[in-house]
Amino acid sequence: MAKYTGPDCKLCRREGAKLFLKGERCFTDKCAVNKRPTPPGQHGAERKKKMSTYGIQLRESQKTKRIYGLTEKQFRGYFDKAAKLRGVTGENMLILLERRLDNVVFRMGIGTSRAQARQIVNHGHITVNGSRVDIPSFLVKAGDVVAVKESKKEKTFFKEVKTDKTTTPKWLEFDNAELAGKVVTLPLREDIDLTVQENLIVERYSK
Repeated sequence: MAKYTGPDCKLCRREGAKLFLKGERCFTDKCAVNKRPTPPGQHGAERKKKMSTYGIQLRESQKTKRIYGLTEKQFRGYFDKAAKLRGVTGENMLILLERRLDNVVFRMGIGTSRAQARQIVNHGHITVNGSRVDIPSFLVKAGDVVAVKESKKEKTFFKEVKTDKTTTPKWLEFDNAELAGKVVTLPLREDIDLTVQENLIVERYSK
């Protein structure tokens, strides 16, 4: 089965970090990482096995995949595409991942999690430059205007969209009243607030 259907909080505990998979819950005291900061499983608290170099690289890959909600095949595809671009491969890969439409919708605060943002895009509620786009992996470009479809703006969910839990990154603009935003420029590595060591991912896939 390609799609993970288990508890999201278990993934955060396994990686030992908040992956922000549950939206607003991640900002409350109910967050599983705060309550039980140990790996899941009966003997999770007792596991102190030293990881190998490959194990460290694997964990970094798994963490990044889970943050963006990708399968191994999709993730490897982004790495291969990034390797063909000029510049640092690891940074190119993260920039490609940030340019995904579902991630942009999440970053703008329209969805409280990337999973919810992906569902919003899948259901055809988002337009790019005035045209409906229902492909979460669609890569935005600088200057693109991303907005909630006009006929969907009156839905209760979109009326209650709030951005107080997240800060819109500087490479994006978002008008909460109009439920529309713009990709000001493509992100740089310093604009991506993820504690990911992309060099370890590159080392793993370059073998």
